[in-house]
Amino acid sequence: MLTDLPNLLTLSRIVVVPIVVGLVVLHTAQTDCAACILFILAGITDYLDGKLARAWNQNSDLGRMLDPIADKLLVGASLMVMAGLGRLPYGCLYPAIIILSREILVSGLREYLAATRVGLPVTRLAKWKTGFQMTAIGFLLAGDSTAVLLHIGWLPVDAMGAIMMWTAAVLTLITGWDYLSTGLRHVSRGTAGATKLSS
Repeated sequence: MLTDLPNLLTLSRIVVVPIVVGLVVLHTAQTDCAACILFILAGITDYLDGKLARAWNQNSDLGRMLDPIADKLLVGASLMVMAGLGRLPYGCLYPAIIILSREILVSGLREYLAATRVGLPVTRLAKWKTGFQMTAIGFLLAGDSTAVLLHIGWLPVDAMGAIMMWTAAVLTLITGWDYLSTGLRHVSRGTAGATKLSS
């Protein structure tokens, strides 16, 4: 099961995490560019592993477990190392906090609902949120230094990343509220059912 290509792609995202962190810490134009490229490649594997698993009928419990873990490790580590090094411009620390808080919230809801055999499906808006979030992190990892390295210093890479990060934060609040409302409805139903059984 571990040798299935979809699972190997998922594992590659986990392996990439410390490399991206190390490149960000080095903070040269070359390492910033490399960190951005690795992050983009990792994002592509996130798309491919699910698509290939469905196409080749290689869905597995291991893959379902590893996929969200790999995603959260990649996003969380990238945001935290940039926050620690003061590389979240234009107040992006605050949307980063919102995004990470939402990840914890949704993980907790999914864990609870899984115990009750209820799924929490990914909405279309949540996919848009992920798209903005991943693109924003890629831009922020690259930074203006990469633009200078590629001789496009006129391009405000940091500012573009910040705009997308704030957009992702707004979508995060909306989708987070949707997920929380859905979770609370299931909790209420479970409580009501338990009350009826005990009465």
